[in-house]
Amino acid sequence: MIRSMTGFASASGAEAPFSWSWELRSVNGRGLDLRLRVPDWVDGLEAGLRKKLTGAAARGNITCNLRLNRDEAGGALEVNAAQLETVLNALHQIEERAMEAGVSLAPSKATDIVTMRGVLEQARFEDDADALCKVLLADFDAVLADFSVMRAQEGAALAQVLTGQLDEIERLTGQAASLMQDRQTEMAANLRSTLARILENTEGVDADRVAQELALIAVKTDITEEIDRLKAHVVAARALLSEGGATGRKLDFLTQEFNREANTLCSKAQMKELTTIGLALKAVVDQMREQVQNVE
Repeated sequence: MIRSMTGFASASGAEAPFSWSWELRSVNGRGLDLRLRVPDWVDGLEAGLRKKLTGAAARGNITCNLRLNRDEAGGALEVNAAQLETVLNALHQIEERAMEAGVSLAPSKATDIVTMRGVLEQARFEDDADALCKVLLADFDAVLADFSVMRAQEGAALAQVLTGQLDEIERLTGQAASLMQDRQTEMAANLRSTLARILENTEGVDADRVAQELALIAVKTDITEEIDRLKAHVVAARALLSEGGATGRKLDFLTQEFNREANTLCSKAQMKELTTIGLALKAVVDQMREQVQNVE
């Protein structure tokens, strides 16, 4: 089944002391354009994400955002030994000076000391970037799966629309073929009548040369090849829809070929009903081209 280039997925996760949120979105693009906004201090993360995305998508402008937060409050309390040493030395100096001055001080308590600034601190986690990278890449798999599912669902909807448009092109082509048969009979009679009038009213004219010129006119107004090519393009487009995968470029090329044949049919029509069919074909092909721009 074909896939759409439009997709979106988001998720969040956590593993102490980190929490994070993913946002993955894509829009139409001529090729595959990856734009990743992830923390650069997590070595290997961006390269790993690019590898996963390249394996999952062939076309589209894809943006991946990762917001990574660290919970500093999750660490245990610990004594800052250096700061404690500084505080104790200061207390010792104060007590000695007080004794020299004959001032009596109350004994210091441990509870008093730990409340002093810097003595008791929140422990900081040591970051393991390699382990964090593995966790994030594993978590991203689910996000990428949701993203791919949405692109597939959008693709299924596109396939239905394109199939309906191909059905309409096939129907109009059949109408054109029927009208062509009627017109061939009429044109043959008109050409024979024209040739007879020319030969009756012109002396010294080469009858074979006149017949050749009229035959050339008939060839220039024959739309048999256009009808055959339109039918062949419909078959090719249906095959691409069934094949699935990254077929957007091929379908885009086919819409250009559809448009070319519809234009030629209109220019050769010389018949009101056939011109109407040609214009209807151009309208459907134009609608089809718009839809094809969304196909991966």
